[in-house]
Amino acid sequence: MDRNSAIGLTLIAVLLLVYFNFLAPQPQKPETTAPAQVTQPLVKDSTTVVAEPKLDSTTLTQYGSLASFMNGTESETNIENADIRLKISNRGRLNEVELKNFKTYWQKPLYLAQKNNNTFSLLSSYQGKEIDLYNLYYSPSTETKHDTTHLSLTATLGPGAFIKHIYSIPPTGYVIGYQVQTKGVELTGKEITYKWHDQIPVQEKAIADSRAKTNMNWYLANGDFDYISQASTDLESESLTSPVKWISIRQKFFVSAIIAEESFSTAEVKIFANAADTLVVKDASLQANFPTEYASAGKAKFQYFFGPSDYEVLPSVTEGFRENLDLGWPPMSWINRFVIIPIFKFLEGFIGNYGIIIVLLVLFVKLILLPLSYKSYLGMAKMRLLKPELDLIKEKNGDNMAQNQQDQMKLYQQAGVNPFSGCIPLLLQMPILFAMFYFFPVSIELRQKPFLWAEDLSTYDSIINLPFTIPFYGNHVSLFVLLMTASTIVYTWQNNQLTSVQGPMKTMGYIMPVVFMFVLNSFSAGLSFYYFVSNLVTFAQQAIIKRFVDEDKIKAVMDDHKKKMLESGGTGKKSSFMNKLEQAMKASEEARKASKRK
Repeated sequence: MDRNSAIGLTLIAVLLLVYFNFLAPQPQKPETTAPAQVTQPLVKDSTTVVAEPKLDSTTLTQYGSLASFMNGTESETNIENADIRLKISNRGRLNEVELKNFKTYWQKPLYLAQKNNNTFSLLSSYQGKEIDLYNLYYSPSTETKHDTTHLSLTATLGPGAFIKHIYSIPPTGYVIGYQVQTKGVELTGKEITYKWHDQIPVQEKAIADSRAKTNMNWYLANGDFDYISQASTDLESESLTSPVKWISIRQKFFVSAIIAEESFSTAEVKIFANAADTLVVKDASLQANFPTEYASAGKAKFQYFFGPSDYEVLPSVTEGFRENLDLGWPPMSWINRFVIIPIFKFLEGFIGNYGIIIVLLVLFVKLILLPLSYKSYLGMAKMRLLKPELDLIKEKNGDNMAQNQQDQMKLYQQAGVNPFSGCIPLLLQMPILFAMFYFFPVSIELRQKPFLWAEDLSTYDSIINLPFTIPFYGNHVSLFVLLMTASTIVYTWQNNQLTSVQGPMKTMGYIMPVVFMFVLNSFSAGLSFYYFVSNLVTFAQQAIIKRFVDEDKIKAVMDDHKKKMLESGGTGKKSSFMNKLEQAMKASEEARKASKRK
């Protein structure tokens, strides 16, 4: 590792430590495992729930001629398909959504909506008073058309006059159709307001990690995607004044969303986290408005999505919905979408062990990067061969940095060496390094997949739980991170032997692995395992490359280039990079002299 490589990697480590230091885990204690539930075929029935108390006269007056629909007993219609199980209230709202093919970390049923943590409201005006259409009692009826189950909840006010909610559940998938219809009912006011409040329960091992990857996203009718910051735990809110196509509550591995066919006219979203609350990840709420006339014109059509944040599932939901899976900024997102995920999915089709898949993924990536690794090794070899002459220049010029730089540039030009030839290939590999930071922590494929001692590759592998918390590190020890750190230190030592790095740069090379140990301790075990395997493959790769690199031949080529340069009076053609570097150094020296004169 030369000086330039060390500086670049140090800056990257500092950026990573600052960006990811909020991920110190606060793991929950395992709860009692719930008994496994047997999957049932498509079911439609009604279960009576406790009757609600009678309403007071003020509420009855507020609802006017709809008051007769305010008294009743709440019941639920149970509907399920191959992927989700629903409980829909006869008051028109969703009471429960369960994902049948997923469990919580503690192997309990996984719910994306329940009555105790989700509330829905549909506010309108009737006879000059504000009413909640989800406070009325409706008559349920079901029918099946083309394998899709339709549940209609109807409040009939008279001949040809009704308020109706229609839910459509296909035989498979995570998308639920929803429509509001009115006829012969004069809902006043310009807009109907839809409200959804979600207190997201803890479902994964580390609540801090879940909080860091839970936020709210939305997609405007003009094609713009935006979101509320994931990192913040303070109250964050956003008022959306442009038409909105969909709004989602995105968790680490799952997404809940409301999608409008005709767009919401305006909306408002809010989210915050209570750090002291160990049962709720974040508290999210949204309020969206659509024209009242949509209900009577058959345009109040929506879709719910309750499902996994899966790269293969999200794109088919609606336009822009794939953005709910955060794969990083370009070019990291491009690398994940067009390189890492296709390779991962290909391997997944043949291999069931995800540890083996990660090993093969490392080999694929290393094979792709082999030309850059070879070029980097050559650059380091040239710099190593020049080191004795560089040391002589430094000894001759002493503290005269300007002269020292000029003489070094002259030596590089004579030898035909680019001083950054070993560093540039490493920097070109950095986007892949960052792409992995985004890919592994949100890869639902790794969720609850064990490998060796790691019970779940999507979260940290804890071999020791500490009785105290170390700042920026956590209260546990991850073995894969320790192995990655040890292998990186060995790799640094090996490079130092090759490049003879001395002084602060040598010390910095050993500090960096320790910095990464703090950064990655609470990350996905799959990520730290990937880097550990990557280090092992790098050792083997360098040993193989070394067999094909003849340093004596390189030295002879450099000496021949020097000889030709001296014979031509040092007027050989310079590369554009060397010209720019020389100009920058001259400008820096002139600025230094001007400053000294002042």
